[in-house]
Amino acid sequence: MYYMIELTSRQRKTLEKYAQSLSPVVMIGQNGVTTAVENMTDKSLASHELIKIKFLEFKDNKCDLTTGLAEKCNAALVRVIGNIAILYREAEKKENRKYKI
Repeated sequence: MYYMIELTSRQRKTLEKYAQSLSPVVMIGQNGVTTAVENMTDKSLASHELIKIKFLEFKDNKCDLTTGLAEKCNAALVRVIGNIAILYREAEKKENRKYKI
């Protein structure tokens, strides 16, 4: 079981640097945050730890939607920049962790 971590400002900055080179792996379209989007986000976090989510629709509600998605996936919301949200969840096993924060 994962537990949502609280990030310090230093950890957020570090994760933002790591995220600069990443492409969005989850897209929020006309159907919003569906169960399929939640499952895709959860699987992406499990394999990548740090992901970007791009909002193609629902741009006015992106902060609320991202916060809800982070809670459901037990992830930390790193930052919302423009129409891109960055989520982070530590790998379950220490040896699988890619990012040092």
